[in-house]
Amino acid sequence: MNEAAEAAIVIDGLGKTYRGGKRALDNVSFAVPRGQIYGLLGPNGAGKSTLINILAGLVTKTEGHASIWGFDIDENPRNAKFSIGIVNQEIVFDPFFTPFETLENQAGFYGVPKAERRSMELLRALHLEDKRDAYARTLSGGMKRRLMVGKAMVHSPPVLVLDEPTAGVDIELRQQLWAYVRRLNDHGVTVVLTTHYLEEAEELCDRIAIINHGKLIAEESTRALVGMAQEKLVEVTVDRDLAAAPANICFEKVELKGTRTLAITYRKDRVNAGEVLAAVQRDGLGIVDVSTREADLEDVFLNLTRASNS
Repeated sequence: MNEAAEAAIVIDGLGKTYRGGKRALDNVSFAVPRGQIYGLLGPNGAGKSTLINILAGLVTKTEGHASIWGFDIDENPRNAKFSIGIVNQEIVFDPFFTPFETLENQAGFYGVPKAERRSMELLRALHLEDKRDAYARTLSGGMKRRLMVGKAMVHSPPVLVLDEPTAGVDIELRQQLWAYVRRLNDHGVTVVLTTHYLEEAEELCDRIAIINHGKLIAEESTRALVGMAQEKLVEVTVDRDLAAAPANICFEKVELKGTRTLAITYRKDRVNAGEVLAAVQRDGLGIVDVSTREADLEDVFLNLTRASNS
């Protein structure tokens, strides 16, 4: 089996230059494994939406190749389009249709026979069953966003792309949406997610690609990416008041919080926590309490995007 057949999405040397010379994507290549929740991260303007719009058929690529569920988007656009559901950032549907009518019409656009449509099943899954006959324009922002997810799933695609799906959605609705996404994934749907909420990506995604200025700057398992964060923070409470924070060659940074707590940043590829604590003790200080904070995806994201900007 070749890579295109094994992966949900294959991006190969993808590039996009807009009229006027703006280079939105620059030789981007990665593959989204089937059955995963895959994160696509990057700052505003990094090229994420351009890439998604190429997959959706809304933007024409300048060079490279892309396939969805084994179907090349140029050679087999119909099957490629049927293999993907896309929830864009913008909320787009006719405000004068009810949620039920919205899903029925969308299913009709995809040629789904009436007997095979899942409109009520989708409304129930998205907690919109009681809004079945309300005008869509009367729905809250969170409800409209969930209805957009329903629209993307009417033809039961094996791949679902969510472009900033929880922007402007409150925490409770966000949790409901992620619970539904996890259920879809448990049933075999491959999910591609772009988000500004890094804690979401860290919690949900099996694998993550990071794009900056149109270039792919990292593509790793989530665990491996978090492991790339070398800076670690340890807070040490000592047994007496300090007028100033002691310096040491093994500290990247040290800050005095209050009169007895040192916030020490160190690089775990150079020293370990034991050496940091030993350095504190060598200054004649007794250690009363120690707490650490593990590096997270936000640390990695900031470090990688800073490096790619320099």
